[in-house]
Amino acid sequence: MSFQQGLSGLSAASTNLDVIGNNISNANTPGYKQSQAQFTDIFASSLDGAGSSRTQVGIGSRVATVAQLFNQGNISPTNNPLDIAINGQGFFRMSDGGVVSYSRNGQFRLDGNGYLTDANGANLTGYTADTNGNIVASQPANVKLNTADIPPQVTSTYSMGFNLDSGATVPAVATFDANNPKSYTSTTSGNIVDSLGNSHIFSIFFQKTATAGTWNAYATVDGATSAAGVPTGVTLGGAASEALTFNDNGVLTSPTAPFNVSVDLATIDPTLSAASPLVFSLDLTTATQFGSKFGVNSMSQDGFTSGRLAGFTTSADGVIQGSYSNGQTRSLGQIVLANFVNPQGLNPIGDGRWIETPNSGQPLVGPPKTGTLGALQASAVEDANVDLTSELVKMITAQRMYQANAKSIETQDAVMQTLVNL
Repeated sequence: MSFQQGLSGLSAASTNLDVIGNNISNANTPGYKQSQAQFTDIFASSLDGAGSSRTQVGIGSRVATVAQLFNQGNISPTNNPLDIAINGQGFFRMSDGGVVSYSRNGQFRLDGNGYLTDANGANLTGYTADTNGNIVASQPANVKLNTADIPPQVTSTYSMGFNLDSGATVPAVATFDANNPKSYTSTTSGNIVDSLGNSHIFSIFFQKTATAGTWNAYATVDGATSAAGVPTGVTLGGAASEALTFNDNGVLTSPTAPFNVSVDLATIDPTLSAASPLVFSLDLTTATQFGSKFGVNSMSQDGFTSGRLAGFTTSADGVIQGSYSNGQTRSLGQIVLANFVNPQGLNPIGDGRWIETPNSGQPLVGPPKTGTLGALQASAVEDANVDLTSELVKMITAQRMYQANAKSIETQDAVMQTLVNL
């Protein structure tokens, strides 16, 4: 039976060389997982009367399976924000016309409709985001980057922190005139946004009074005043001005809560078609009156103009965050990963993808960094987990195995020839 042994050994060695050659050819394929030929021996099924065979010789070997090794490959940085690597367990969930497959190759691109796809056109799947950027964690769908402009948001709250100089002198001109610096003590300004996303300059003026610890606050929008310098179209708390009162420790005692500012945009600029009046809450409750120069410590408001998508990044937990030209950020979606109880049971279908089988078990789908799923790294790809040096050594060993089995057949042929000659 030596011919059978040698032939089976040649077949096994040939398959082993095929596996090693395939690993070497994919050494530069991102996300590729190396394969390993696993062998087993072959025995005839004859047994002696005692139920065993102590002299039986095997009839060769065969390849039991070609198993893929799913250990982590090296992660290499790139300059492409659409390149995404998985650091840890899990697979990208891909959909090709509704047929779901799984991949470790994170080289993605945008198609003409804004969907994230691989080089073969399969769609990356994940959770979608609503118009406000909230992730909707339901059934995974094809990930699409919405490139539409985000609408403006009108200012509804305005917060300002500042210090008024307790040692400042009372202005020489008692009647406030926005155009006369001698009629007020200090001033600062910021921006507010109307319903159409137009930005307006909101200026606030502080006038110290003869009463200790008392100041008057006035405001203008876009510098609109009457001929006498009186602000037009703006009221503070329903009046032309707001009184600020501080105690002897410099703490604001009035107003103790935010108050409404109403801006009549139609009066300030009749050509605007934005909603009017623009009403927002002005919070000055952190103001102080200390013996130091006037200074603004903080200023913020919640309005913003319309914005165009300028770029995006992918976080470790798979959230794709869009950056807009107006300085805002918004979630565009979230990539999901899938893992399996037995990844060895997956069936490779080429193009760096696998499909589930009964042996792999059901996919465990979820966001990255949850359960057993790994984290994502943007602008990076996972290299093949092929050790080229190791594969070359394996190839030499497989070659020797092939030669030895061929020699076994040659030797058996010589023995048979001797028998024939007898």
